[in-house]
Amino acid sequence: MEVLEIPNAAKTPQISLNPNGTLLFKGRSIPENSIDFYRPVMDWLAEYARDPQPLTTVEMRLEYFNTSSSKCILDIFKRLSLIHELPGKEVQVKWYFFTDDEDMYESGNDYSTIVKIPFELVPYSAEE
Repeated sequence: MEVLEIPNAAKTPQISLNPNGTLLFKGRSIPENSIDFYRPVMDWLAEYARDPQPLTTVEMRLEYFNTSSSKCILDIFKRLSLIHELPGKEVQVKWYFFTDDEDMYESGNDYSTIVKIPFELVPYSAEE
């Protein structure tokens, strides 16, 4: 299984999915077509789910996402929750948000209540 690397652009986040169990989403997610943009991610996760690592860590460092991206992000978390339910498998999400960004904090909190994956809400400042 290959690493999936998608570089960030003006409207899309950096995405790095490594079969070693380290997944990173970073930047802004406002693509023209979220479903098309996130399709390779969903395909990669479907393949990864066949033989996931004992621990999968997800680092969500999104600064902003639009409504259509929020649905795709939820679909990603739903796929990850299926992995988390497998015997001997664990998924942990670190949801980073700017200290003063209540919307991103609330988004992370909302996702954590919808899917049954351990979430850690991590505040950080612009200097970090």
